[in-house]
Amino acid sequence: MMFVRFLESHWFVWVTQMSHLPMEIDHERRQDWLTMQLQATCNIEQSFFNDWFSGHLNFQIEHHLFPRMPRHNYQLVAPQVRQLCEKHGIPYETKTLWRGMVDVFR
Repeated sequence: MMFVRFLESHWFVWVTQMSHLPMEIDHERRQDWLTMQLQATCNIEQSFFNDWFSGHLNFQIEHHLFPRMPRHNYQLVAPQVRQLCEKHGIPYETKTLWRGMVDVFR
């Protein structure tokens, strides 16, 4: 049981932190809620492995915008969120899994 908890805790740290830690956040700007959510998170690109490995939390932007939505639906709303961001000039950041892990290590 302890070994499983050890593995699970390390997996959880990597999955969650590669979408949060390396992001630039400026709390003094007093920006709107949507912009702050997008500045505080990024996505890890979609692939079968990334979806499985992260439990669909590679869609961290959509997770912050729709926290009660079932995780397997994030990939369905991601194109609409990206379009909205492009329309309003808000950055929508997506990284590779490797880049996310390197960012955490750095």
